[in-house]
Amino acid sequence: MTAAIVGWAHLPFGRHAEETVESMIVKVAVDAISDAGLEPKDIGEIYLGHFNGGFSPQDFTASLVLQADPALRFTPATRVENACATGSTAVHMGVRAISAGAARFVLVVGVEQMTTTPGPEIGRNLLKASYLAEEGDVQGGFAGVFGKIAEAYFQRHGDQSDALARIAAKNHKNGVNNPYAQMRKDLGYEFCRNEGEKNPFVAGPLKRTDCSLVSDGAAALVLTDTATALGMKKAVAFRSLAHVQDFLPMSKRDILKFDGCRHAWGQALTQARMGLEDLSFVETHDCFTIAELIEYEAMGLAPEGQGARAILEGWTEMDGKLPVNPSGGLKAKGHPIGATGVSMHVLTAMQLTGEAGGIQVKNAEVGGIFNMGGAAVANYVSILQALK
Repeated sequence: MTAAIVGWAHLPFGRHAEETVESMIVKVAVDAISDAGLEPKDIGEIYLGHFNGGFSPQDFTASLVLQADPALRFTPATRVENACATGSTAVHMGVRAISAGAARFVLVVGVEQMTTTPGPEIGRNLLKASYLAEEGDVQGGFAGVFGKIAEAYFQRHGDQSDALARIAAKNHKNGVNNPYAQMRKDLGYEFCRNEGEKNPFVAGPLKRTDCSLVSDGAAALVLTDTATALGMKKAVAFRSLAHVQDFLPMSKRDILKFDGCRHAWGQALTQARMGLEDLSFVETHDCFTIAELIEYEAMGLAPEGQGARAILEGWTEMDGKLPVNPSGGLKAKGHPIGATGVSMHVLTAMQLTGEAGGIQVKNAEVGGIFNMGGAAVANYVSILQALK
């Protein structure tokens, strides 16, 4: 354990027409530094996760973090991007900076503003996270990509509509008590299971309730080394972290196996000297419900083709043997691309310090995070545990 999270901040996700990318960055940067009990001058390096992809006319956003305070001027700041795993990329780069001794305190910010972009353009922007040479003509944008994945899964393993609806209902129920969630409404299984005017099919077997929300938002955290963290008011350490990058074209792999996810979990658990049964909960990347279903299998919770058991038998409910997405996940919380991975780390740290309020997992000691970019292309796993 070489690095720990010692402060954080999180804006509610949703539609924030009154905000800008810059204003959201500034808010969470200021609050995270303050939460850590530090001054801006203490920050030695900055990483910003911002996908953009056409959502914002302002590109080259790394230095916008410096707008939070004049004392941040001349601090090294780098923007990183790895599709929907952009936030975790920023976090992992921050941990590397701490591990290398490049800085004593690192500020990590994740941000995205998506809702000011017209609907058809949103789809085109998100599709840039796929292999355009082969997948650029898929109808429905990224939902179309995962619609095809769902169709293929159904063909191989049978109709999973019941399981997908249970996943959606679980995550929306969890999100009710998350003050940062965009949708705080318990939709119920029946609504999620049945097609209707308010829940139409979007792509293949995926309905609106199977798709994460277009969102604006930002989150931030402060990292330091574990020795320094022990002297601070709160500290959540990285037991392990893993990053596995897979081929971009889906044609070059069995897309139903999420092999990159499987390898990342294997590496992280081995490094932490733990098994999945040692985790108190998992925050996983449910950009679409079919993704969460396949991730059950890739993380080793259920055998290949049997992921439905995990949700249908209640394993991943808040009171199950491994609660998954107690925050409500991307499904209820929203998915502002660059902010998502940072949000996952912030909410996991809150769980492990007993600060998660209505979404608190009882006796949470160790939390796992899986954040992916593209269709299981960029795969990041973090395993966290409170130091104090």
